[in-house]
Amino acid sequence: MTIQGKVVAITGASSGIGEATARHLAALGAAVVLGARRTDRLDRLVAEIEAAGGRAAATRVDVTDPEDLRSLVTVAVDRFGSLDVLVGNAGISRISPVADLDIGGWSAMVDVNVKGILHGIAAALPVFRSQGSGHLVTVVSTSGLKIVPTQAVYAGTKNAVRTLLEGLRQESTDGVLRTTSISPGYVRTELVDNAVDDPAVRAQVKENMADLGIDPIAVARAIAFAIDQPDDVEIGDLTIRPTRQG
Repeated sequence: MTIQGKVVAITGASSGIGEATARHLAALGAAVVLGARRTDRLDRLVAEIEAAGGRAAATRVDVTDPEDLRSLVTVAVDRFGSLDVLVGNAGISRISPVADLDIGGWSAMVDVNVKGILHGIAAALPVFRSQGSGHLVTVVSTSGLKIVPTQAVYAGTKNAVRTLLEGLRQESTDGVLRTTSISPGYVRTELVDNAVDDPAVRAQVKENMADLGIDPIAVARAIAFAIDQPDDVEIGDLTIRPTRQG
């Protein structure tokens, strides 16, 4: 497999899709460099990957800080000699009607979901160019494919990233850069834990996710599939959703 020996940095790696992706890619022979704000979880994850024979490193990353993304890339290059893939997985959601005017929530989603991806691109792209190869894998959402009430701004941030990656792809047809957008549907993660202020609504959303959501490993396998393609093959978009999701 072409994953063997690759160096993959992952944001939002302390839980959910990021954690599952780290474990899966490490098991397939990649060296993984993990970034998130909860360093205690990262440290445990690194220890467990290494105990299983894998290679891993971690550093604190808040994707709203460009310097943290540069540090993530630096750790990858200093520790493992290169950076082959950046998985932009960190994201937040605030669920409410636009009329609620959750300006703080809107700003937070833009800062994490959009600017966070841009900060990762800014950190990784010079390394990819100097190496002559690199791959940006970004986790977006089916919320951007099927627009529903209460998720307008969240979906807007995800579609902004989708558009950004397509524009970057068209600017990068020299064979150096590959871009992939992964759109998960309902996945059993912590994404909704702070997405809704109303306790009753939050409990209902979490119940629906527990009932309908798929395991994060399904998304991790999709990410591995995209990474595993030959250098001249680019998987542009993948949608991963529960078979029962409408």
